[in-house]
Amino acid sequence: MRSGVRRGLAAIALPTALVAGWEGYRALALALDNTWPGTDVALPVAVRGTGNAQQFPHTWDVIMAFGRPYRGAGETLGAYLLGQVGFTLREVGVGFALGGLLGFALGTLFAHSRLAERSLLPYVVASQTVPFIAFAPIVVLAVNSVDWLPRWWGVAVLSTYLVFFPMTVNTLRGLRSASPQAEELLRSYRTSAWTRLWRLRVPAAVPYLFVGAKVGATAAVVGAIVGELSAPSSQGIGAALFAFGRVSNQSVQLFATVLVAAALGIVSYLAVSAAERAVAWRFTGRRGAS
Repeated sequence: MRSGVRRGLAAIALPTALVAGWEGYRALALALDNTWPGTDVALPVAVRGTGNAQQFPHTWDVIMAFGRPYRGAGETLGAYLLGQVGFTLREVGVGFALGGLLGFALGTLFAHSRLAERSLLPYVVASQTVPFIAFAPIVVLAVNSVDWLPRWWGVAVLSTYLVFFPMTVNTLRGLRSASPQAEELLRSYRTSAWTRLWRLRVPAAVPYLFVGAKVGATAAVVGAIVGELSAPSSQGIGAALFAFGRVSNQSVQLFATVLVAAALGIVSYLAVSAAERAVAWRFTGRRGAS
C-alpha cells in the first residue's frame, strides 16, 4: 500500500517539476529579453535570454492543441498524430521483432562457441560506435530501393539495428548464468545441447532477456523516428516532427508531437514490463521486476 502511494506521488511530482521548470525558464527568458527590464541597456551575454522565447509555448497551450482543428474541419491535431503513431508503431514492431530474433540468435551462437564470440563479438560492439545519424539516410534509401519491399521497411531496419545489440549482450549473459552444477548434471544424463539450451539455459536467461527487451523497446522507437527524420516521408511521427520543425509558427504543434513521441517510448517500455510481470507470474507465482 505504501509502495503504491509512493509511486503515485512520484508519478505526480516529476511532471509537476518539469512543467514548473519549463514555465519558469520561459518566464525568465521573456523577462530578460536580452536587455535590462525597462531599459535599452544590453545584458551580459552569460545572462541573456534566448531571443526567441516566444517559440516556447505554455505547457497548457501544448496540451490544448491536441483538441484543436488541424488540416481541415473534422480532424484535430490529436487525431492526426494518432494516425502517425499507428504508422510508426508498425515500423517499431517489425524492427523490435527482427532485432530481438537476431540478438537472440547471435547471443546463443556466442554462448555455445568461444571461437564465434572471439571472432564476431568485436564487430558487433564496433557496429555501435558508428554515429547512427550519419548512416541512417543511407540505410533507409538503400532498403527502399528494393522494389519488392514496402517503403517503410528501411526505417524498420534501423530499429532492428538498435535493438539487436542489447538483446545480443543480454542473451549471452543470460545463457551463461545457468548453474554449472545443473549443466553438468544434464551432461551426465547425456542430454543433447538443444535440450540443455531450452530446459536449462533459456529459463535462466529470461530475466536478462527482458532487460534487453526493455532497452530494445525504447531503442526501436528512437530508430523509427530518426529513420523517418533522415528520409522524411509524409507519414510517421518523425515525418510530423520534420514538417512542424520547418515552420516557425508551428511550435505548439512541434512540442505536441514531441510529447507524443516520448509517450510512445514510455508505452513501449511499459508493454515489455507488463509482459515480464506476466511471465514471472506464470512461472514463479510472483511479480517480475518493473
